[in-house]
Amino acid sequence: MDYSLAITYATTSIIFLYFIYMLFGIFSNKKGKTPPKVAGSWPVIGHLHLFSGSNLPHKTFGLLADKYGPIFTVKFGAHQVLVVNDRKIAQDCLTTNDKALASRPKALAVELLGYNYAIFGLGPYGPFWREMKKIVVLELLSNRRVQMLRHIREFEVKTSIKTMYERWSKEKMNDSSNFVRIEMKQWFENLAMTIIIRMLFGKEHDFEEGKRARNLDIGGYEKEMKKNAKEIDYILEKWLVEHKNKRSCGENKCEDDKDFMDIMLSLFEDAMDEDLAGFDADTIIKSTCLSMLAGGSDTIIVALTWTLSLLLNNPHVMQKAQEELDIQVGKYKLVDESHINSLVYLQAIAKESLRLYPPGPLSAPHESIEDCIVGGYNIPKGTRVLFNLWKIQRDPTVWPEPDLFKPERFLTTHKDIDVKGNHFELIPFGAGRRICPGISSTLVLLHLTLANVLHAFEITRPSDEPIDMTASFGTKTTPLEVLIAPRLSPDLYY
Repeated sequence: MDYSLAITYATTSIIFLYFIYMLFGIFSNKKGKTPPKVAGSWPVIGHLHLFSGSNLPHKTFGLLADKYGPIFTVKFGAHQVLVVNDRKIAQDCLTTNDKALASRPKALAVELLGYNYAIFGLGPYGPFWREMKKIVVLELLSNRRVQMLRHIREFEVKTSIKTMYERWSKEKMNDSSNFVRIEMKQWFENLAMTIIIRMLFGKEHDFEEGKRARNLDIGGYEKEMKKNAKEIDYILEKWLVEHKNKRSCGENKCEDDKDFMDIMLSLFEDAMDEDLAGFDADTIIKSTCLSMLAGGSDTIIVALTWTLSLLLNNPHVMQKAQEELDIQVGKYKLVDESHINSLVYLQAIAKESLRLYPPGPLSAPHESIEDCIVGGYNIPKGTRVLFNLWKIQRDPTVWPEPDLFKPERFLTTHKDIDVKGNHFELIPFGAGRRICPGISSTLVLLHLTLANVLHAFEITRPSDEPIDMTASFGTKTTPLEVLIAPRLSPDLYY
């Protein structure tokens, strides 16, 4: 009897242990499941050879997503990169796993050009980055601060419209046509740089130096990057010294006239001789201004260029936008920021343009600071993560006819969707902790500039050929040449 009981007990124990083993195995396998790996990795370079053709990286990733699914890994050299092509997985990354994926990978370019990782937009996640985000969001780019700088935006936009009219008036005298040819990509760059340099540094006549300061050649060789870094620092240091000298001479600006460098000097006034996370106050001020100069100017230039290109290829949409402007603003004044809220179709145009052509079709890379689970897959610490915004924002299950330019969708089926990181089917500025902090400022300038250009001028293509939409890493490859003619009374341009 004792022998039988022993056998029964042993058998029961074995079955129980086997059950526990299998159960543990199921859960451990689930936890340890890795994302699909793209085949064809080569020694040393990994999958970089897949990106040597004519296809742009975001389109290559899109094709790989069609084959491997919405989430997969590739190897870039020694680094494993997780590529996310789906809105739901992006939401998982940027909500549930937002902190785990909040860092940026280290790179020589950021070390050399970004003041040894002090630069806000590309610096690693940690106490210093969190403190800088508070300063940027609450002091520099708050809605209150953006509103205080309204006079700069309106003045510079209207000045640029006047300059364009003067050029039309001069060149029209030598041409039988009522239209004059303008290259708009350069015009947008000049305007954006003028506004951003005034907001950051209070400079009105240092346009060329500002262009040199934003020249972050992150794809160059080390020697060239070091040379570039010295030139950038020389310009920023000169402007910082000018600001300090004015303060020491007792030249105090009123709150409305303070530029961003003034504000940061005030914030760090009591800590000028202290190191913050290993950085002195001067380095922090210069690196933060550089981050906003480079990121802010590129974003608005790219967005305006693509939006006008789309309108030129869809003249019925441009006509509808101009009709809205004539109704809401009238033909006896130029547009100012008080009109923007009533220009709902123009706002829909901007959203649709940002959906089709986000300023960065691939997000800036994230890096995991701890192990996490994304989409049911185990993602180890140190994995780099890219979000393919181009693929996410053209998902046919969310956007019917996803490749067509249809602003009306944002007045009907998608009217409640915005671009501020709340809806993961449309995240041109990112989402979560690493969302672009300058969204409000960018949208205001995008709407104001676009509205004034469309209201003040008739704009057409130079020929019957559609505008070339060839892209290169998010930017339009070719110039944007258009024909313009004024559509308002001449006295409004002076």
